[in-house]
Amino acid sequence: MGILNKEQKMIKKQRKLFGIEIKKSQIISMIISLMIVILSFIFLRGTDLFYFLLGIAFVIAGLPFFISLLIESSSTREKEEMFLEFARNLVESVKAGTPISKSILNIRTKNYGNLTPYVQKLANQISLGIPIKIAFQTFARDVGSPTITRAVIIISESEQAGGRIEDVLESVAKSVAQIEKLRKERKAAMYNLVVQGYIIFLIFIIIMLVMQFKILPIATDLGNVGGADIGSYGTGFEGMFGGEGTASSEELTRPFLWLLLVQGFFAGLVIGKLSEGKVRAGLKHSFILVLLAVLIGTGAKIFLGG
Repeated sequence: MGILNKEQKMIKKQRKLFGIEIKKSQIISMIISLMIVILSFIFLRGTDLFYFLLGIAFVIAGLPFFISLLIESSSTREKEEMFLEFARNLVESVKAGTPISKSILNIRTKNYGNLTPYVQKLANQISLGIPIKIAFQTFARDVGSPTITRAVIIISESEQAGGRIEDVLESVAKSVAQIEKLRKERKAAMYNLVVQGYIIFLIFIIIMLVMQFKILPIATDLGNVGGADIGSYGTGFEGMFGGEGTASSEELTRPFLWLLLVQGFFAGLVIGKLSEGKVRAGLKHSFILVLLAVLIGTGAKIFLGG
C-alpha cells in the first residue's frame, strides 16, 4: 500500500499537457524563456541580438523537456531489460512446481532496478486477491512499454487458458531476449547513419552561412553597381518582400534561419526513426539540430555582421 501511495503522490505532482508530463522545473524554464522573449521584444526588437536571445530562450524552454525525454527513454530501456530478468526468474520458479501467483510473491523482493516498484505493486495486487489477468493488465499499463505489454498479454491469457504455463513463460523470455538483441544490433548498425545525419546537417549550415555572408552580398552589390534592378526581372521579389526595386541581401537571407529550423526538426525525426524505430525517439535529435541551427544562425549574424 505504501508503494501505491507513493505513486499517487508522484502523479499529483505532475500535470499533462497534450499528453506530455509537465513538471515544476519545466514550468519555471518556460516562464524564464517567456520573460526573455518579452524583454527582448521591448528593448532589442529589430536587432541581430534580438534573434540570438530568442534562440537562448528556446534553449532554456526546451532543455528540461529534452532532459526529461532522455531520462524517460533510458528508464524504458532499463525496464525492458529488467523485465527479461523478471521473466527468467519467474520461469525458474514455475518450473520448480510453484504456481505463478506464488512465484510472483516469492521473487518480489529481488532488485529489478526501475521495474522493482511495478513488480512489487503486481505482487501486492495478487496478495490482495486480485485476479492475475487484471493485475498483469495494470502492470503493463503502468510500465507503458509495448514490448512488455505484448509479453504480459501472452502470459495472462495462457495462465487463464491453462496448460503448461512454464513453457509459455520460457517462450516469452526468449522472445523478449531476442527483441533486445535485435534492437541493440540495429542501434549499432545505425550509429554511422546517425553520425552522417549530423555531419550532413552541419555541412548544410555551412552552405547557408556561405550563401548568406559571401555569395548574396556580392551578387546584390554587383547588381547595384551595374544598374540592374533585381526586382525588375519579375514580380517575384517584389511580391515576396512587399517592396519595389532591388531586394537587399538581408531580405534575401531572412528565410534561411527558418529553412535551417525546418530542416533540423525533420532531419532529427528521421534519424530517430531509423536508429530506434520510433519517431518520438527522434525528438531529442530534433532538439539538438534545431539548437545548433538557432545558435549558429543567429550567432553568425552578430559576430560576422550579417
